[in-house]
Amino acid sequence: MPIIQAKHKKEIDDSYKVFIEKGVVNKLPSLLKKINLGQKYAIITDSKTAKIHGQTISKFLNKNGIKNEIFSFESGEKSKTLSTIEELAESMVEKGFNRKDAIIALGGGVVGDIAGFLASIYLRGIPFVQIPTTLLAAVDSAIGGKTGVDLKIGKNLLGTITQPKAVFIDINLLKTLPENQIRNGLGEIIKYGVIKDEKFFSYLEKNLSKVFNHDEKVLNYIIQKSIAIKVEVVENDEKEAKNRMLLNYGHTYGHALETMSNYTLLHGYAISIGMVIANEMAVAKKLLKQKDADRIKALLEQAGLPVYSMYKPTMKNLTTDKKSDGKSINFILPTKIGNAIIYNQKI
Repeated sequence: MPIIQAKHKKEIDDSYKVFIEKGVVNKLPSLLKKINLGQKYAIITDSKTAKIHGQTISKFLNKNGIKNEIFSFESGEKSKTLSTIEELAESMVEKGFNRKDAIIALGGGVVGDIAGFLASIYLRGIPFVQIPTTLLAAVDSAIGGKTGVDLKIGKNLLGTITQPKAVFIDINLLKTLPENQIRNGLGEIIKYGVIKDEKFFSYLEKNLSKVFNHDEKVLNYIIQKSIAIKVEVVENDEKEAKNRMLLNYGHTYGHALETMSNYTLLHGYAISIGMVIANEMAVAKKLLKQKDADRIKALLEQAGLPVYSMYKPTMKNLTTDKKSDGKSINFILPTKIGNAIIYNQKI
């Protein structure tokens, strides 16, 4: 029997630029022309963002020679399904989008996950860029390439790791955010300080009130610092083989809480509770000092985030998470503020 060995060894440069600048959306036409990704762009957004930013940006791009069409879906985590992906894909086909075109993800984390996933599978893959409109998306989902949709049994169980070609973060877009969305983003931002940078954590303790006042200097700094920490982790472990798991601090319980609440609990709020539970586990295992756990909890409360929940996740809830292999589950536990480890717990 002849045996043929198929060789597909290749190196791919998935690096991309993150533009963080007040008013960067005003430079979009020239920046998109420079990177030259598509003949026309499908702006994927949700119903709320379409009204607030979508129509304005679409008209501005068309006026400046960037052909585009808006495709929107009902806002909220409940839209993160395969049926939404199918509906968007069919609409794009009907409008004649082909492999020479590209996608713009305009919105929060749900939009980024859906648009990125759609880009990775539409006609076997077309390029996309991210324009996050929430603090959470700017510091988390827009960076790192994770895309996906939910199943009824759990969050983000279907998806791909597909890097955007560029990310455009405009502080002006964040000025329309309600306070609960600022808190939502702070859940992930505080996480970065706990797992990687005690000085950043201290900065947040001293400057948290300025975030709610939309202080541009502080917002720019915490966004840049959060992205720098995430990029450092992701570039050494894109596929989450090991150290990228550190970014899941608070997420093992957090994702279970989101699912149990039928996605009525905001992501950053769920992660806040998940971090407190992880800290309690770390203290019980004598990995973390109680004073550090108290300090983390105090900052979460200062940010107006919840630190306990009416929902009590069971092992069944936890084992449906991506971090479980059926025999054990990985928990990210801090050992001090600025450092965390991967703790494998047998089921």
